[in-house]
Amino acid sequence: MRPKYITASQHRKMIKDIIEAPNYRKAYRDREFMDLEELRPVRIQLELLKPEMKLTELDVRSTIVAFGSARTKPPEVAKKLLRDAERALKKHPRRSTLKQAVSRAKSQVNQSRYYDEARKFARIVSKASQRDKKRDFVIVTGGGPGIMEAANRGAWEADGKSIGLNITLPFEQFPNPYITPELSFQFHYFAIRKMHFLMRARAMVAFPGGFGTLDELFETLTLVQTGKKHKFPILLFGREFWTKVINFQALAHSGVISPKDINLIQFVETAEEAWDAIRKYWKKHKTKSRKRRSLKAGRSEANA
Repeated sequence: MRPKYITASQHRKMIKDIIEAPNYRKAYRDREFMDLEELRPVRIQLELLKPEMKLTELDVRSTIVAFGSARTKPPEVAKKLLRDAERALKKHPRRSTLKQAVSRAKSQVNQSRYYDEARKFARIVSKASQRDKKRDFVIVTGGGPGIMEAANRGAWEADGKSIGLNITLPFEQFPNPYITPELSFQFHYFAIRKMHFLMRARAMVAFPGGFGTLDELFETLTLVQTGKKHKFPILLFGREFWTKVINFQALAHSGVISPKDINLIQFVETAEEAWDAIRKYWKKHKTKSRKRRSLKAGRSEANA
């Protein structure tokens, strides 16, 4: 039986127990509750809203998306890795694993030129587009290493803003250091992250990459082909790589895509060539970047 009366200390403890009980937390502050499978729709909505509201607040009107391999090294790093691999092989010339390591290192040296091109491209774009403090043609990447780092780095070197959309992975991925801090976001859902890549996009540049790059490239092509996304330049750096990996002509000859769909892509080799293609396209198809209305500004006006 419960006692008829309770002491002051018992009273305080009972109140404390209630306040500290997990279910007493406000729903949106209850991490365990927010992580439940049933709350997935809410989490998806939040991942859509937060970056959109912040980018609008910071007046980011349009972007250029840069995709490519996270494994691409800066030339100086790739060359050092090759020297190290060759030294190891020289000591143990019969080891097949070391021969493979040398072969991979040589490939990394060949691919490293794309690190420099991505870096140069982002530097050119940022210098040309952010001179008047407007947030047009802001470089956006996946926020990780490799080509992503190179593009963010180029924008940083030009004293420009750039966006990083990181994703949580089973293995840790830290943001590269060149992203503008207030434009760095972290996602759990690939689908929402990919939406943000394209919501403000005015061009896409794809450097040689693996599954992730191919996924993002084909999603973009599908959205443009089907009219879900307005047409814009889709530039592939390195004709030799892309025509070896994807036989676009075979797709058209087989009748699974229209021959005109091949015109959705353009091959480029240099940063200057890529920027020239983007400038010419938007000079011909003049479209004002949509200025999004900040919810924060709207609230300020309402309270004035």
